Amino acid sequence: MSPTRFASEHKWIYISAIVLLVALAVIGVINYTSVRKTNEATDKANQLADAAVAAGYPRPDTDTIVRTLGTDGGNVCEDPGSALKSALWKINVSNGAAFVGQRPVIGDTQALRAEAKILQIYCPDKLDDFQDRLDDLDTDDTVRR
Repeated sequence: MSPTRFASEHKWIYISAIVLLVALAVIGVINYTSVRKTNEATDKANQLADAAVAAGYPRPDTDTIVRTLGTDGGNVCEDPGSALKSALWKINVSNGAAFVGQRPVIGDTQALRAEAKILQIYCPDKLDDFQDRLDDLDTDDTVRR
């Protein structure tokens, strides 16, 4: 048996080995980027959890923060100073009643500053617009800690 004949008979082994190596390389690159994003999201979530503890709140679960906000802040960072978002968080600062009984109240300063802290950590470029709207609200220390 000649060496060239032997190599040509087993060419499929070489081709499959090359395809397998390329596939493993692609999978490795994909996993590397996802692990890097996960580490970045975890770092930001820990930073936000530390800020919550510093503000006097219990430490939130960092896994929940990672799933909710990811690396870019998710829905919180999508145009935070818009009229719709402003109206939504003004509605959330109410007496808790529904429909006719709902009335605005003086909101807690620390609770309203929580979203500003999220913006500061996840999308600091959008903080100024939100801060302007937040400064217009009447707030006070209304929650016992």
